[in-house]
This record gives sequence, C-alpha cells and structure tokens, in this order.
Amino acid sequence: MSIVKINALTVPAEQREVLEQRFASRAGAVEGSDGFEWFELLRPVEGTDQYLVYTRWRSEEDFQAWMDGPMKAAHQGGGAGGGGAGGGERPKPAASGSSVWSFEVVQQAAPKQA
Repeated sequence: MSIVKINALTVPAEQREVLEQRFASRAGAVEGSDGFEWFELLRPVEGTDQYLVYTRWRSEEDFQAWMDGPMKAAHQGGGAGGGGAGGGERPKPAASGSSVWSFEVVQQAAPKQA
C-alpha cells in the first residue's frame, strides 16, 4: 500500500497568503514524479496556525527519489514557487516551523460509483 507524508507548517497569519501563492505557483511541480499519487494543501480553519501539506506516494523509495531530486532542486532555486528563475536573493520562508509526519496506508475507501 501507499505511504503518506504530511508536512505540518507553522505559518503566522501575515504569511498565509504568501504561502498559498507560492504553492499555487508551483502547480505541476510534483505531479509528474514517479510514484506520486496525491497532493493537498490544507488551510487551518480554527485552533491552529499549522497548514498541512499532504502527499501520498506509491513507496518510501519514490518519495525519497523526489526529495533528493526535483524537490531539492526547487528549494535550492528559491523555495516553493519562489523566484528561482530570476536569480537574486532567495525569498524568506513563509513558515516559521516545519515537521514531517510519515504514515503507511493500511485501509482506504472511495465513494461508491453510481
């Protein structure tokens, strides 16, 4: 079964829009990666300042290959959607903290087909 990686990003209120814009501008950055299955950026509604970046992968090896290749290159070039192409200074991170959680999918369900 698949594996899930959740990156819990602590994002101050004044940086929320910046974070969301950076993720919007990175659209397509992970979708072509071998073993990639799903992505969601979850905005907190109440009680926390943590955004959750949810990705699902075919295997740990596929996730690590993405981390060591495309993800590493994108972040060295200026962060999630941030100004790598124009050169210059790397933009300040929108998140003030980050923690990655790892899970194995042991059960799953989808809506019934009509």
